[in-house]
Amino acid sequence: MSPNALELKAVRKSFGNTEIIRGTDLAIPRGERHAVIGPNGAGKSTLFNLISGRFPVNSGAILLNGEDITGLKPFEINRKGLSRSFQITNLFYNLSVFENLRCAVLWSLGYRYSFWHRLNGLREPQRRAEEVMHRIGLTRRRNVAAGVLSYAEQRALEIGITIAGGAAAILLDEPTAGMNRSETAAAVELVRSVTEGKTLIMVEHDMGVVFDLADRISVLVYGEIIASGRPEEIRANPAVQEAYLGALHKEVAHA
Repeated sequence: MSPNALELKAVRKSFGNTEIIRGTDLAIPRGERHAVIGPNGAGKSTLFNLISGRFPVNSGAILLNGEDITGLKPFEINRKGLSRSFQITNLFYNLSVFENLRCAVLWSLGYRYSFWHRLNGLREPQRRAEEVMHRIGLTRRRNVAAGVLSYAEQRALEIGITIAGGAAAILLDEPTAGMNRSETAAAVELVRSVTEGKTLIMVEHDMGVVFDLADRISVLVYGEIIASGRPEEIRANPAVQEAYLGALHKEVAHA
């Protein structure tokens, strides 16, 4: 098996005559927490959509644990061990916290659509949903509808849904977006905890979060990765400072 959880090889994506991703190469070892950063419009969300199968690539290849997943549908990629969250929260707002999580674990446990099974009688989905709910700190909100949770709780629930299926590779799209400082700190600890032993690929604009969580960072600018390295290497990289970090580099460096 490949030592890399995820590999992108010369991946390109265009919309009409506009090229968004320009021959991107990227290799992320299994068990690494990897952040993709870059200015608005750099192509970060497009890159996530290519990896997760929402968009087809124009050329190049995407490998998951050494297996070519290029062209597979999102649900097929998910079944092979990759799960993602979205920048905009996606929940079943009328279902409870527990019911959202139970839905997330059913397919991974081999259950399919059936009119002959009562969900309340399925013990393993119940147990797994309860376990994830405890890990994300929402046990006391078990029976509360997702739509009335606080924003931070909704983001925690979405992270729970992302990990509930047991995927070994997790994509998180701006997991702390819209949070205040204390909510962000709690979210960082949650992400650190629930991705232990897994491969994490995240897009995040908060540089404090990036430098705190990531083992390595890749910088995407106008569809091209201009640098990859450990946080201290990225912080000190002149090309990165010029293209993206700028004055923020000085702020983080002295934090």
